[in-house]
Amino acid sequence: MDEQEAPQNEGSPELFMFLASTVHDMKNSIGVLSGTLENLLADHPSNSAPEYGQMAHMLYQTKRLNDNLIQLLALYKDVGKPGYPFDPAPRSVRELVEQVSGQAHMLLQSRGIAFDIEYPQHAIWTLDEDLVIGVLVHAINNAIRYTRDRVRLAIHIDGDFLELRVEDNGDGFPAAMLEAGVSAMDPQRAHIDFLSNSSGLGLYFSSEVAKMHKHRQRSGSIALDNGGTLGGGCFILRLP
Repeated sequence: MDEQEAPQNEGSPELFMFLASTVHDMKNSIGVLSGTLENLLADHPSNSAPEYGQMAHMLYQTKRLNDNLIQLLALYKDVGKPGYPFDPAPRSVRELVEQVSGQAHMLLQSRGIAFDIEYPQHAIWTLDEDLVIGVLVHAINNAIRYTRDRVRLAIHIDGDFLELRVEDNGDGFPAAMLEAGVSAMDPQRAHIDFLSNSSGLGLYFSSEVAKMHKHRQRSGSIALDNGGTLGGGCFILRLP
């Protein structure tokens, strides 16, 4: 082979379709398991029993896996690229909050974590509801992992942007995580390290969703910070 000739690494479309179908089946199975655990926790007579804590931990892990599989499927379909079924429309912020809190409710309750909500009651914003809900639920699930006992979803209008914040009262993000949040928004620096940064996929997915939202030359963005109202880690999504 010529020394200058690059090896051909293009995968077959059939293989990609098979992998996507497999991931989809896995997601559905984990969704069934997650729903079963939520029902068992809801019907459990006492959250002081040892098995309650074990089931709560299992629910957290299944939610985490489900998040990752959903993000993998979306990225497989080239989220953020031309042709992706991006569907922004005027949405009620109140209804958005209700859907997010509904998805997170049982996991928060099973872990004994208080959930604070603050948002403009009558605000309407143009966004892709499914994608934004996915980003926020993932951020809440991540906050549940690190918080002491409280998570906060705060939404407000900041000039020409809708700012959505997920905060916790844990120890905050380490420096490497804060840097990962910056890198996720910079195509020249973006890098997912699946070995050392377990949140790389979630940050990359959230960044792509944010950048899909555009209005009058302004694009959405994400950021990680420490402090906020609760003093711990803060995930910030800004939509124009």
